[in-house]
Amino acid sequence: MILYLHGFRSSPLSFKARLLGERMQSVGLAHDYVCPQLPASPKEAIALAEGLIAERAPTDLTIVGSSLGGFYATWLAERYGCRAVLLNPAVKPPRDLEKYIGIHHHYHSDLPFEFKREYIAELQALTIKHITRPPRYFLIAATGDEVLDWREMVAHYRHAKQLIIDGSDHGISEFAAYADSVLAFAGISLGAGK
Repeated sequence: MILYLHGFRSSPLSFKARLLGERMQSVGLAHDYVCPQLPASPKEAIALAEGLIAERAPTDLTIVGSSLGGFYATWLAERYGCRAVLLNPAVKPPRDLEKYIGIHHHYHSDLPFEFKREYIAELQALTIKHITRPPRYFLIAATGDEVLDWREMVAHYRHAKQLIIDGSDHGISEFAAYADSVLAFAGISLGAGK
């Protein structure tokens, strides 16, 4: 199973989420791909994710997280011992999201949501200072990320498998070129379902 966790203000309609879902469908594994709309509350987002993976063995689970979703994926991987793929992950969201307290709109709809001050404390409670068992992590970071510092990502996921993209952007516009590497890390045979 792959659980995809999108970033702040994003949704299951994001380019990377849709592309990975389509790739899973192309290998006959659409039923093993889940990408929920995450609540604004970090505590609620984690509770939703935990409910979705409750019956899965860690060896059968990979969590793919983009930006803030990468922060959540790291916490879940540490708690459940599963694999995690981090796509330009947020490393210090309590610091970075402080300036976003207030009302926002999702990128893929006009639906408003509120990012409340108490969510900063919820993020702090989910902070992982040092990852354990680095081989279960795969970092994909872009040096051209205009939102987050790729060097913080590299340092935080030291000794994990890392793919550093020279240039690109926060959304990893050319993610199609890396989707098969994500699936391979998740242990999914690219010949499955054919």
